[in-house]
Parts: sequence; structure tokens; C-alpha cells
Amino acid sequence: MSILESFTKKKKLTAAASQIAKARTSEGKTADSLYKGAYQDYAEVLAGDALRSDALYHWGFALLHQAKTKTGDEAVKLYQNAIDKFSFCLLLNPDYLGAAINGGVAYMDLARLKAVDAQDELYELAKTHFEQANAIHAGSASYNLACIHGLRNESDACLHALENSKNRGSLPDAEDIINDPDMDTVKNQPWFIEFMATLSKKSEAVIVEAAEIITETTA
Repeated sequence: MSILESFTKKKKLTAAASQIAKARTSEGKTADSLYKGAYQDYAEVLAGDALRSDALYHWGFALLHQAKTKTGDEAVKLYQNAIDKFSFCLLLNPDYLGAAINGGVAYMDLARLKAVDAQDELYELAKTHFEQANAIHAGSASYNLACIHGLRNESDACLHALENSKNRGSLPDAEDIINDPDMDTVKNQPWFIEFMATLSKKSEAVIVEAAEIITETTA
């Protein structure tokens, strides 16, 4: 590929990302038109060069967010299309962290949309993607795994994943965890309450430590 061709494709990729950003803040036909234009740019970038993994990932990312704005069969098709893009991206680059995480997110969203049981294959496929993400970057998808274990009422596995996420610095804020519907099955169990209490204690310790530092510097 020539330098000019590479530059042109990078420019298209940037333009497509810009269209997606606009589409996410737009509605209806305007949003759909922006998504369509971006998809065309992504398709043109996928002409056999090193940018194809990036194009596939961003294409899948756009489809995933468009799917969140739709319902019924239209949403199902968009989620499946997003999953296909993430899967192809991972086929080309097995270490593409974003594709592994968002592929799992797409499977979970699709499972919720179809209202399937927590033991359904869609959740298992999501779990596989999150495990791949953790293999790429330890702890990056541990909270996502905790959500699946929570839905399945697998207490030990859920706690282990939460602790791993906490230790790796990828745990969401306590309020977000409490309000996460994926945790509804386990949030009233003693081990979960105890785990959440450790987060509160840690926050209090940080506040005390910060206060001590301020006192020392002003003394």
C-alpha cells in the first residue's frame, strides 16, 4: 500500500469515527444516515491493510451503540452484526482488547433483549469473550464476569470476580454496583453486603489519609 493510500484510509477512518460520534447524539433518520455513511467508510477501509482490525472494531462499536437505540428484530440484527464485526476483528487480531470486551457486552445486551435464561448460550458466549479480555489484560473484564455469575447466582465465582476487579482497579463505583440489575440476585446475600462494606471502609481510609496529608502540609 502506498503512503498516499494509507493516509487516505486513515482519513476515512477518522471521518467515520466523527460521524459515529454525531450519530450517537442524533435521533431517527438523521442518526441512521450518519451510521450508514460511517459503515460505508469502514467497508472501504477494509481493503486488505493493517487498518482492518481497527475498522472492524470501530464498525462493531458503532453497530453496538446503534442497536441500543432500537427495539425488536431491528435491534437483534444490529447486535448480531456488531458481534460479527468484533469476532472478525479478534480473528485478525486475537489481542484486540476492545473487541473482546465489547463482543461480550453485545452478547449480554442481546441476551437481555431476547429475555433468555442466565444459563443460555448467549451468556456463555459473553463469558467466553470476557475471559478472553482478561487473558489479554488481567482484570479488564472481571466485573463483567461478576455480572454473569451474579445473574446465575454463582456466589463464590461472583465474589472472586468482584475481588479480582477490585484488586486490578477496574471495579465500578459502589453506587453503580448496587444499582446494577445484574446483581439483583445476590445483592442481599451476606457475602455481597460484606464485600460492599469493604469498599466503604476503603473510601473512609482514603479520606482519613488525605486529611492527614493536608494537616501535615499546613502545619
